[in-house]
Amino acid sequence: MSSFFQDHYEDRFSHCYGCGRLNADGYHVKSRWEGDESVASVVPRPHHVSVPGFVYGGYIASVIDCHSTGTAAAAAHRAAGREIADGPLPRFLTGTLKVEYLAPTPLGVPLELRSRVLEVKGRKVTVATDLSANGKLCARGEAVLVQVPDSWEPKA
Repeated sequence: MSSFFQDHYEDRFSHCYGCGRLNADGYHVKSRWEGDESVASVVPRPHHVSVPGFVYGGYIASVIDCHSTGTAAAAAHRAAGREIADGPLPRFLTGTLKVEYLAPTPLGVPLELRSRVLEVKGRKVTVATDLSANGKLCARGEAVLVQVPDSWEPKA
């Protein structure tokens, strides 16, 4: 069974452009635990360019966002005493997202996302994420994520 958080979303919640396994055109962010941190690696495609050789800031924000929502889902699941393989993960959406761009992010290399859970409180989870390229910190994000109600049905 997969250790990637996003592989454990119900199909109805698996269409996200950033992390949805059912979105053929998406980024397919795949996050997993590494101790108390979550990690993911993404490789921006050539069309994710801002200026030649560097990644567009919107791409950076969106992969931090999707990695953070996956981390929130896994953290809430873990806080409930469940393992990743124990049933579908709850789905979280972004309440707030703050991104700091610290250095130009090179295009064409793997980007590492590494997150820490700052707080799990009721239906809200706060996550801090670092995005690095070639071992250099390029961006930092902090997100407050909110769990969607079980009764919520996305509209097609």
